[in-house]
Amino acid sequence: MALKAEDIAGHPALHRAVQAQSRALIEIFETSPRLAAVFATQQRWLMGHVGLALHFRRDPRDRHTALTTARFLEAIRRDSVASRNTAEAFLKEMLHYKIAEYLSTSEDGRAHPMQPTAATVQTFTGWVLAHLQTLDSLDGGSRLSTFLEHPEQLAKLQPLVADGLLASVPVREPKQTFSLFIWLNNGGIVMDWLMSGIDPENAGLDQIPTSVVSIGEFAKWLKLSRTHLARKLHDAEELGSIGWAGQRGHSLMWVSKGFYQEYMAVQAAKLAIVDAAFEACFPPAGDG
Repeated sequence: MALKAEDIAGHPALHRAVQAQSRALIEIFETSPRLAAVFATQQRWLMGHVGLALHFRRDPRDRHTALTTARFLEAIRRDSVASRNTAEAFLKEMLHYKIAEYLSTSEDGRAHPMQPTAATVQTFTGWVLAHLQTLDSLDGGSRLSTFLEHPEQLAKLQPLVADGLLASVPVREPKQTFSLFIWLNNGGIVMDWLMSGIDPENAGLDQIPTSVVSIGEFAKWLKLSRTHLARKLHDAEELGSIGWAGQRGHSLMWVSKGFYQEYMAVQAAKLAIVDAAFEACFPPAGDG
């Protein structure tokens, strides 16, 4: 049986498993920062999932099922992911940076079929592998090895993950501090970095130490404006969600127990969605 979000959230091994997952996602970011930026705000992350789902659900025999600008914009509108202008700008950026590519030449740009590049699919596969590894570490399962034996199942799994994410209230409407960062460029990575430096043994503290000291170095690594990052961190500090053990910028940053729990709640919801999608692709023996 696929793990439920509440079971994942209460699992004693979750903290260490998610820390390893955060580090895996950071490694993907460091390897392909431009490509990882596609998934670096919640809105872009969801738009990326919508585009991938349209691509994987296409019928190769029917040109009318291909990923096109018109079909993408309609899907974004239907699921209230972003404005039309934002979605159009996102597609143009994906094509410009060769994250997506046109399939063939056509005078009608709106009917111009496109697809994610091989590098994009490979990077997204890394995202899937990281989450399957986390799930396996919670219950001793073999999802990762099973998926690696049948990588073609990505075409079925990803659209199911996209459907789950789009329908998930905990993912789309997270608590206040998490919401602060999901609109920041590379905000997801900001949170992954903060959480990756936490000792799971400290997860029960009211103020949980991270490994971050310098905002400037943090911003430089993230390729973010120091001013913009500092403003977001200040907003989080005003909420009591982060702070410093001593002088700001010259001592360890901490995150509050509440912020940490918000992050873990979203991870649990997301992992449950991935697990449900995995089980639909690989039914347990005896389930047909």
